[in-house]
Amino acid sequence: MKPFLEVKNLTVSFPTEDGLVRASNDISFTVARGETLAVVGESGSGKSVTSLAVMGLHNRKSAIINGEAILNLPTGPVDTISAAPDVVRKLRGKSMAMIFQDPMSALHPYYTIGDQISEAWKLYNEGSKQDGIKRAVEMLDLVGIPAAAKRVKEFPHQFSGGMRQRVMIAMALVNNPSLLIADEPTTALDVTVQSQILQLLRDMQKEFNMAVILITHDLGVVAEVADRACVMYAGKIVEQSNINEIYYKPDHPYSIGLLNSIPRLDQMEGRRLQAIPGQPPSLISLPAGCSFRARCTYSKLVPNNRCATEVPDLNEKFTGHFSRCHLTEAQLTEARTSLGATS
Repeated sequence: MKPFLEVKNLTVSFPTEDGLVRASNDISFTVARGETLAVVGESGSGKSVTSLAVMGLHNRKSAIINGEAILNLPTGPVDTISAAPDVVRKLRGKSMAMIFQDPMSALHPYYTIGDQISEAWKLYNEGSKQDGIKRAVEMLDLVGIPAAAKRVKEFPHQFSGGMRQRVMIAMALVNNPSLLIADEPTTALDVTVQSQILQLLRDMQKEFNMAVILITHDLGVVAEVADRACVMYAGKIVEQSNINEIYYKPDHPYSIGLLNSIPRLDQMEGRRLQAIPGQPPSLISLPAGCSFRARCTYSKLVPNNRCATEVPDLNEKFTGHFSRCHLTEAQLTEARTSLGATS
């Protein structure tokens, strides 16, 4: 059975006065219905740029996009990169939907919650305004907002941050999409609300049998939700595997660094968190060789200065586990041990 979404060699660049910004570079991944793929990395690593390309939301006058993002629909495959804008527009909200990072700016402050959800419903359904509001109440109730029949008449500023995020989820799911992209859905929420939102996404995935792409900068929020993960750095995927191997047998120094920058219950008490030194490189002038070399503790172990001169390929180190690194498996085992990752 084919995955619902197949992204192949996707590259997104933006011409600027200072040069060409290579925001996403040769990105490939798949996600099936009922599966959750986490896309993890620092701000500026290309996560959101990639998802916006899949959704067809970049201004093609200011973005150079190559590659494919194929939706395997019941009616046949559609490439959202090469398809006409009208075709992609009809897919948004129905076949694919997106939860944006900031629910306060994504919701219109002058319209009620019910009006905004019902407007999304009426794009693909025939019915009266009352039918749309009824559907909005059903969706608010489904995402756990109490007194939905009353709150459907309220405005975004009357909702807390967590409740606004639930409203965004309700709006994204109102037409039962097959693919849901959640862009940093737990940013600026406290830990308790983060857990509730992630559990809600998991419940909604089971309800609608969706393919889910969860974009985040924090590996700590996806452990119980994701099936697989892509770790991105400087516009490229540097590691891709199932979530357990990413956590317990990371195969790239950047993934190890991310894991060591978050508190872990399986580590000894009193262990200091370790920040990744330095800053990501400029996407306008990427360094030769490995983009992570300047921040990597272990690049000096690679002979012949390969990290400085040779761009590592994304190779399959184990079955289904891909990594973009010149280090040998023995060196990576040492890295996991000395940096505190579980080997």
